[in-house]
Amino acid sequence: MLTDIEIAQQADLRPIRDVADDLGLGKEDIRPYGHYMAKLSPEALAGRPADGKVVLLTGMTPTPAGEGKSTVAVGLAQALRRMDRNPILCLREPSLGPVFGIKGGAAGGGYAQVLPMDDINLHFTGDFHAITSAHSLLSAALDNNLHRGNSLGVDVRRINWKRAIDMNDRALRSIVIGLRGPLGGLPREESFTITAASEVMAIFCLARDLVDFEERVSRIVLGVRPDGSLARAGAVNVSGAMALLMKDALAPNLVQTLEGGPALVHGGPFANIAHGCNSLIATRAGMSLGDVVVTEAGFGSDLGAEKFFDIKCRMGGIEPQAAVIVATMRAIRHHGSGGARDVRKSETVDLTAGLENLKVHVENVRQFGVPVVVAMNRFTDDLVEEVQAVKDMCTSAGVAYAECDVWARGGEGGMELAAEVVKVLDAGEAEFQPLYPLESGLAEKLETIARRVYGADGVLLTPAAQKQARQIADNDLEGLPVCIAKTQYSLSDDPSLLGRPTGFDITVREFRISAGAGFVVALAGDVMVMPGLSAKPAAEAMRVHPNGTIEGLF
Repeated sequence: MLTDIEIAQQADLRPIRDVADDLGLGKEDIRPYGHYMAKLSPEALAGRPADGKVVLLTGMTPTPAGEGKSTVAVGLAQALRRMDRNPILCLREPSLGPVFGIKGGAAGGGYAQVLPMDDINLHFTGDFHAITSAHSLLSAALDNNLHRGNSLGVDVRRINWKRAIDMNDRALRSIVIGLRGPLGGLPREESFTITAASEVMAIFCLARDLVDFEERVSRIVLGVRPDGSLARAGAVNVSGAMALLMKDALAPNLVQTLEGGPALVHGGPFANIAHGCNSLIATRAGMSLGDVVVTEAGFGSDLGAEKFFDIKCRMGGIEPQAAVIVATMRAIRHHGSGGARDVRKSETVDLTAGLENLKVHVENVRQFGVPVVVAMNRFTDDLVEEVQAVKDMCTSAGVAYAECDVWARGGEGGMELAAEVVKVLDAGEAEFQPLYPLESGLAEKLETIARRVYGADGVLLTPAAQKQARQIADNDLEGLPVCIAKTQYSLSDDPSLLGRPTGFDITVREFRISAGAGFVVALAGDVMVMPGLSAKPAAEAMRVHPNGTIEGLF
């Protein structure tokens, strides 16, 4: 059996100008990065109506290996193209942290990939590097201000702005800087976030254009003054320079699926510690260039989908018309086996518990007024009777169901799913609405998400979080939406609670104000904004041979 990278290396790629031509774009509308990648010119999208229908790919609560959501998204786009639709695939860019960490590559898989997968998984067009550089410029400007007298007036014990790097490095979770005497800056505690969790990444993915990006950057909260007022990034006068670093990165990246269809891969915030969606600019570009946009949001509906609906769609004026919930027997057995190490061989499986997990994700999406299709991502060793149990559950719940095998069969393996999605789109029954009004208070928004999406009894705030909540209210920021950072492995904030847990509370230990992005981050449980490498990182299996052939990149 060929690996993902071997399949990608054998693919016959189309010149990117031909892919652009299919979208009605001329050579002046794209900026090529080699033969197979390009940036879309902002001018090429001006004046085009954004009326394509949006289909969101989300999933049930995943296992650590993931359930193939991005792969199914690619396969669905390929299948829709075979049906003579004009789909545009919109995905997030992979972060180098997970690429070299536990997961390996993140551009789909098998015969449902975006290409060139090696470039996409590594440096691509430099967007992540630009974001990291812009973030680092603001960090440097802040410390320079502190070194030269602190005209910001910020309390150095209450600095919110952290540094960023696009790598899993647990040693950077807590450090001390400025130890080389007066010329080394002001000694203080510091920490890093991974670039995917940077507020600059969130702004990048929610800004409408370069002007909006610069305005949002100026609103970033750097820290708190002794009187409780907020010190903003605009006061250090580098918002324009940060926008300059981002002027090329903000243009969406055009690549192609393995079957030659168009894909916009742009932006990459994590859903467990950020809002988990590709850029608004790319999604709206897809809505302008195609009749169906296939996009995905990270992890299960409790994380990426909720934030897609409550944050991205609200800010971007997007009304999604359908959602696909990706399920696997591996995940269903995982939730029904109490997290057995080898769920495929485990004989003590309570399918009911696994099906309850899937069912809650169906209910979650439906309460946003978005019709659902459950996509069973099939594996060769799935038991027929267990798959039938999933289908029966969907029938009893009145939800559309389809099986897919896009990893092995590409677009052909997604035709059943594509047919069900088209039925939903043609029916036009979506009545999208966010889960809560912005006018609600911070506590009410948290309670709404915790109870209606996670199934929690309520929300508990640590003393530190209570103090931060008062600070948010005092600075008139309660009207922002909430982005909850929590584990992806459970509907709760405890990764050991599988299935559909009940009788638990969500504990918020800290709030972070992302005023530039336009939301408040609530950190729940033990979630960390800087991941670490596993005992055997994926990077250990990667190498490049003298002839340029890559090995081990998934």
